[in-house]
Formats: sequence, C-alpha cells, structure tokens
Amino acid sequence: MSTLKIREIQPEDNQQVAEVVRTVLVEMGVPKVGTAYEDKALDDMFATYQHPRMNYFVVEEDGKVIGGAGIAPLIGLEEKICELQKMYFLPEARGKGLGAQMMDTCLKFGEAQGFEQCYIETLPYMESARKLYARSGFKSLEKPLGDTGHYNCTMWMIKDI
Repeated sequence: MSTLKIREIQPEDNQQVAEVVRTVLVEMGVPKVGTAYEDKALDDMFATYQHPRMNYFVVEEDGKVIGGAGIAPLIGLEEKICELQKMYFLPEARGKGLGAQMMDTCLKFGEAQGFEQCYIETLPYMESARKLYARSGFKSLEKPLGDTGHYNCTMWMIKDI
C-alpha cells in the first residue's frame, strides 16, 4: 500500500516539483509564455517560497513528488490577499481527494498568516481545477487582481478565508 503525505517543500524537491508543473501544463495544452511554465521560480521553488507569509507544499507518494501548491502574498495587494500558486497534480494523484486536502492545507496557512482572502488565476479548459475551486468556495471575478504577469490566464477567482 502506498503512503501519501502533504508536507512543506525541501531543497531536494526542486527538480521533481518543476517537472510536475511543466508536465501538467504541457498535458493541458497551456501556452508556455504568459503562464507559470516560463516562471524562473519553477527551477528553485524551495528558495522562492522562503520568504515571510509564503509556503509551498508537496504531495509525496512513496518518496516521489506527485503534486504541489503554494501560498504567497498577491503582488500589489500583499496585506490582505494571498494567491494560491502553482497547484498541479500528476495524473496518478488525481481523483483521490488530494486537491481538496491541499486546498485546505494552503488556506489554513494563508489564514494563519493573517490574509483575509485567497485569489486564484486559472484557464477555461482546466475544468477539474475550476470545479475544485468552486467546491472550495471560490467565486469568479470579472477581471484580474494584483500583478502576477500571467496574462494568458483568463479566469480569476477569490474566496474569503
């Protein structure tokens, strides 16, 4: 029987996390520009999240990283709004309730850091992700918030935490 756990990212996870994110983005047909695919942060996610009010969590199964998600202050609205970032799961991680567990982990961290709302940017064809966000209480917005640089993400959602 496999063992699954959600834990904070460690330096040795960097390569696996970058591979998970890029693999899922390619699978979903996401543009490689104007999305997380080209973010420099992907290659050193551990260092990227070693700042106040930020954290990145991974899902590990038998020593292999199969998914992850992070929370960070939303650029431009840092005081009150955090952003759920780079939440991606390999196919073998899907359908097991891990998305909901990860969402809960991230939102609890955001709340503990004093954020009042959580923001997400996504794409229309990432239907499973959008369903998870809606089930978790996120509501659609008419336009983006903050300054993420992800101009190809055309759907925006927010939730009070």
